Amino acid sequence: MRTLETERLILKKWTTSEEDIRGLYEFAKNPNVGPNAGWKPHADLDESKMIIEEIFMPYDVWSIREKETGRVIGNIGLEPDRRREDVNSRELGYSLAEDCWGKGYMTEAANAVIDYAFEDLELVVMGICTGPENKRSQRVIEKCGFKFEGVQRRGYHIFTGFDRDNLVYSMLREEWEEMRK
Repeated sequence: MRTLETERLILKKWTTSEEDIRGLYEFAKNPNVGPNAGWKPHADLDESKMIIEEIFMPYDVWSIREKETGRVIGNIGLEPDRRREDVNSRELGYSLAEDCWGKGYMTEAANAVIDYAFEDLELVVMGICTGPENKRSQRVIEKCGFKFEGVQRRGYHIFTGFDRDNLVYSMLREEWEEMRK
């Protein structure tokens, strides 16, 4: 996993520095952020630190930072694709600070990670899922060129104890190559 840079963003591996912990907490405590992705708002800095240590650091998860200010504004990562066993595939996931919504940051970050995954990891397919109510994420997914596969009924257990449906999308290596021509 390497640092990725776009026109406006720097994507860096998470650390347990105070800056990273506080940066995550500042956007993850917002009740409008986590529930869209199925996770509860962070209660305190200790919870944010635990998420970094136990979820972000073991996988390929980057902090998203504004290049101009260095402020942590989100996260984006690749995790094992639970729907495709024995296939060189990963699943993309992300979240973004609410004050950064609608500025194209997530599409910019996602395209950098997609390129990294197909170039460096030599993926054959990449998956991504979102809930039916998360229209913002659906727009990012479609802008990046993912194709809709279908609805996985009750495919994700969320923090409230309920099981929600997943809208399942994917991008094949050939589709990525065609888009990058």
